[in-house]
Parts: sequence; structure tokens; C-alpha cells
Amino acid sequence: MKDLTREHELKTIFLFSLPILVGNLFQQLYNLADTVIVGNFLGKECLAAVGFSFQIHYLLIALSMGISMGASILVSRYFGSKDMESAKKVMDTGFAFCFCLSLIIAALGICFSYQILLVFRVPSALLEAADIYLKIMFIGVIPTFAYNALTNILRGMGDSKTPTYILIVAALLNIVLDILFIKAFGMGVAGAAFATVLSQLLSFIVCMVYMKIHYRSLFINVLHLQFDKAELKKSLKIGTPAMIQQVFVSVGFMSLQFLINGFGTDCMAAYTAASKVDAFAEMPALNLGQAMTNFTAQNLGAKRKDRVLKGGKYALVMGIAVSACISVVIVLFPSVFISIFNRDTSVLDIGNSYLKIVPAFYIIFAAMQVLNGLLLGYGKSFVPMIASICSLCCLQVPVAIILSGTKLGYNGIWIAAPIGWFGGLLIRAIYFYHVSKKEKQ
Repeated sequence: MKDLTREHELKTIFLFSLPILVGNLFQQLYNLADTVIVGNFLGKECLAAVGFSFQIHYLLIALSMGISMGASILVSRYFGSKDMESAKKVMDTGFAFCFCLSLIIAALGICFSYQILLVFRVPSALLEAADIYLKIMFIGVIPTFAYNALTNILRGMGDSKTPTYILIVAALLNIVLDILFIKAFGMGVAGAAFATVLSQLLSFIVCMVYMKIHYRSLFINVLHLQFDKAELKKSLKIGTPAMIQQVFVSVGFMSLQFLINGFGTDCMAAYTAASKVDAFAEMPALNLGQAMTNFTAQNLGAKRKDRVLKGGKYALVMGIAVSACISVVIVLFPSVFISIFNRDTSVLDIGNSYLKIVPAFYIIFAAMQVLNGLLLGYGKSFVPMIASICSLCCLQVPVAIILSGTKLGYNGIWIAAPIGWFGGLLIRAIYFYHVSKKEKQ
């Protein structure tokens, strides 16, 4: 456990966010390994199939993170005020709720995966491969939800290193299993999905064992859970808007995927590759936002409001600086990154167009994520939810629909992304000014 209320704000945020960054980078390796190995060994058709299925998988991961976020924030507050009994109740209740919900989602997903693919007009040539991959990934929802519940709880207590170590091992295992199942056993896209699910299951088991050894008093014993309705209500009050926010973001991305699917297999494969690069590049900003949530919550619990604003300023500068450096590298050398996944000429051309447009605006995305983390740490999750819905569903998606119907084609979809980010940043900045001014009074 780590106390985030004592050392210098910049040092505290940096050291706390760094393991989260490394951990989430390895989290991305789960699907990156699938994408790279499938794209090189099985071709652009299978790459496109896996790419669309990942959008559904991303929705499920986002859902699990959003649900468990409320519990994480409450644990941070209770830890900051040294109320360990309440923290234990929140942990048990949050884990039980996430586990039950994952069972329901897995069952529904397995039953309706094919219908989902039809709704999003996945080309008929890709349906069989995408359906196999998606059904197996729905099975993996159960360990994914359970693991994300545990990691959010650990981060709420200030322990951001342990989830990172576990993810590193699991991601490396995923790569080995991908090659084994796809190349050696010839299992196709099903092998990639099985590799991911088995790696996620390992992450959950190892995390449970670690908590049993190092956090015995707070260990989540699945046979003796303290389910507290009052704490669940508190968690959901904070976490539900965050969950809805994540869901709408994912639905928005699936709407964009619907547009992209209309441009054919080459565009689908290119978007799959480019979006993977995008996901890695956005990690530092996303993780600063996550770190600021726990940093803010702990310091508010300890009555250290002065540290919250100082920490926010440091995080903002850090996020913009890092994102600017990443932008320059990607915009200058887009082909280097796309060719990692597939070397087809059409795929390269379309992927390059994405990476010359979207990464140029990463600094806007970074500022938006830092403000989002601050607001969530304050327990103000409703307005960030509205901001995400408005920026994506009321700005990015409509602009993408309009521009993609012009001579810009798929480039119009790429241009819409920074327009949505700017809208999201503006809403959060105005609201944070209001919140911080009120807190000073």
C-alpha cells in the first residue's frame, strides 16, 4: 500500500502512474500480439475480422473498468482516512457485483455474437472467423472482470506496481501461446482468442494469490464475502456514470467501425493496425488520468485539497509534453508502425492517412484525460460522462458520418476524432473551473 498524501506532488504522481502505464502497455500487448501475429501469419482478412471483434472486447474491458472505478475511488478515500473496515466492505461488495455481472454478459455474448456481427455489417467473408474469435473472447469476460476489479482495488490502496508485474508475465505468455496455437497447432483466429483468455485467467489467479499473501486482512475470500448494500449504492453512484461513459465511448467507436466496414476489408485492416498504434500512443495520457483519480481521492480523504490542484498542474504539463513527443514520432514515420501489422500496399496507404491526422492532436487528448481524472477523484463523475457522450456521440460520430460521405472518404472519419476531443476538453475545463472555485470557498 502507498500513501499518496505525503511526498512532492510531481514525484508522487509520476511514481504512481509509471507502473500503471507499464501495466496498461502490457495490457495492450494482449490484443497487439493477436493483431501482429494474425496479420502476418493469417493475412489481412483475418486481421480485419480480429480488428472488429476487438471493438466488442474493448467495450467489455471498458465496462468492467467503469463498474469497478467507484469501488476504487471509495477504497482510496477510506484508505486516506485510515478506515480499513469500510475499505474491506467496499472491496468484497465490488468484487461480488463485478463477478455476477460478468456471468450474465458472457452468457448473452456467446448466444448473440453472430447477430452482433450482422448488425455491424461485417463482410460475409469475415463472418465465420469473427464469430469464432468473438465467442471465445466472451468466455474471457469472466476472468477479465474479476481481474480488473482486483487491480482497481489495489490501485485504490496505492499499489500500482503489483498489477504491472502480473500483466507483464501474462502478456509474454500470451505472445508465446499465440505463436504456439496459430503457427504450431494451426488453430487460426481461435488460437489467438484462446491465448488471450488463458492469459487473462492467469492474471486473475496470480492476483488472488498475491492478495492472499500480502494483504491477508483485506483478502477477498469468495466463500465469505461481506456484501454491503449501502457501500454498493455508494460505489454505483460514483461508478455508474463512469461505466455509462465508457459504454457510450465504446458504442461510439463501434459506430465509427460501422462506417469503416463500409469501405471494405482493406480499410478495416488498416484501421485495425492504426488504432492499435493509437491505443499505445494514448496510454501515457490515459494513465495520468487514472493516477490523478486515486491521487485526488486520497488527498481529499486526508483533507489535503492544496495538493490536488498542484498535482493537477504537474500532471497537465507532464501529459502535454509526453504526448507532443509521441505525436512527432508517429506523424513523421507512420509507415514504420503500420508495416508491423501488414505490408499490403492498400493497407499501408490507408493506415498512413490515419496516423498523419489523429496523432497530431494528442496534446488535446492528454489535457482532457488529466481533467477527467481530477473530476472523477472529486467524485464528480456525472459531467465527465456527459462530456464523453457529447464529444463522441454528438460531435465525432456525426462529423464522421458527414465527412465520410464527401470526397474525403475515410479521411473524414479520421478528422472527426480531434474535433470530438476538443469538445470533450472544453466541457471538462469549464466544469472543473466551477468545481475548483467552489472547493476553495
